Amino acid sequence: MTLPTVSTNDPTPFLWAVLPIGAYLVGSFPTAHLLARSRGVDLGSVGSRSYGATNLGRTLGRGWGFACFLIDAMKGAIPVLGAGLLLNTLGATPGSFSPQTAWCWLAVAAAAIVGHTLSPWIRFKGGKGVAAGFGALAAMWPILTIPALLALTIWVVVLALFRMVSLASMVAAVSVPCSVIVSALTANGLEGVRAAVPFLIASGLIAAFVVFKHRANIARIRSGAEPKVGQKKPAEKPAQTQTSAPTEKRT
Repeated sequence: MTLPTVSTNDPTPFLWAVLPIGAYLVGSFPTAHLLARSRGVDLGSVGSRSYGATNLGRTLGRGWGFACFLIDAMKGAIPVLGAGLLLNTLGATPGSFSPQTAWCWLAVAAAAIVGHTLSPWIRFKGGKGVAAGFGALAAMWPILTIPALLALTIWVVVLALFRMVSLASMVAAVSVPCSVIVSALTANGLEGVRAAVPFLIASGLIAAFVVFKHRANIARIRSGAEPKVGQKKPAEKPAQTQTSAPTEKRT
């Protein structure tokens, strides 16, 4: 199967500048921070101190965490969908547009994820990029949509087996570049893999970034201290007062 003709309509320098900056600003919206503040909680001083959906869910409840995940996913999806419309890449296949266009589209996705993890509104802190990354990748229809949905399925399975959100997130992120290779090989063999190189590199870098952001979780997993879903915190033992034994009076 031959690949379609490559479009020569490369993005202009203006789009190269404006689209990633706009994506960064959209991604930087501090969802978890604002939701926590609405309940009088400083998310940076509780739990893992991460400004993401997982820490918010542990602090305020699963409903809050789920709502935050949806909003953060939209932060990644909206800029990518908008850029896809402007670049005429939505619905296209790898190789039907130039590598320059592919990298520009991927730069938008990366900027949204970086904005989520390094938000200027909360002293360049943020979440770990999982929700925004899922939204950004899923919005790249159809090139990365299926790998992103497969990653979500893997996330659910790993979470059900091990009950650790961090582990599920890392495994799901690593599955995306693997899925890109398989889908490209299935569609067009080695020629398809060559056409999908920008998306393979970008998804690999995003996976590495997600794993890097979870480095503290990795240390806790190795030591057996990583919290699990549904696990109750151990009750604090009351402080014991030490009483000194009566001293004998010597005569």
